[in-house]
Amino acid sequence: KQWYQRRVAITAGGLGVKCSKEVATAIRGAIILAKLSVIPVRRGYWGNKIGMPHTVPCKVTGKCGSVLVRLVPAPRGTGLVSAPVPKKLLNMAGFEDCYTCATGQTATLGNFAKATFAAIAATYAYLTPDMWSPTVFTNSPYQEYTDYLAKPFVKQPKKEVKY
Repeated sequence: KQWYQRRVAITAGGLGVKCSKEVATAIRGAIILAKLSVIPVRRGYWGNKIGMPHTVPCKVTGKCGSVLVRLVPAPRGTGLVSAPVPKKLLNMAGFEDCYTCATGQTATLGNFAKATFAAIAATYAYLTPDMWSPTVFTNSPYQEYTDYLAKPFVKQPKKEVKY
């Protein structure tokens, strides 16, 4: 008996892998899994923040099996400098310019695609200063109670307690 494995990537940012005895069932299952695994993709700038975001916001890596994929921001107009598998995924994710570096057994296309997907998912994992929530500072206790602390302290005489 022969089993068919299909890998499907959708433009919204999802990756699905499914095995089945029939090709149509494998494709259908992979599409469903790809739709369920949709992730947010964060894009950024290289250099000045002019125009729309076009590259990865920072250097990110993804790993699957022995394959390690590193995505590096690139200047506008560079294009996707990458092997065909990550180039397709990066294009679908909406990146216009990006350098890539891959190590490991990249001939294993399933792991290569999953490592690239993990690197794309890592773009939102890194918290940059523009994503920080605004900090509201409160007064220190010394500033808050300055009026009370500024009053001269007068020792109260003790009252006698009779039993």
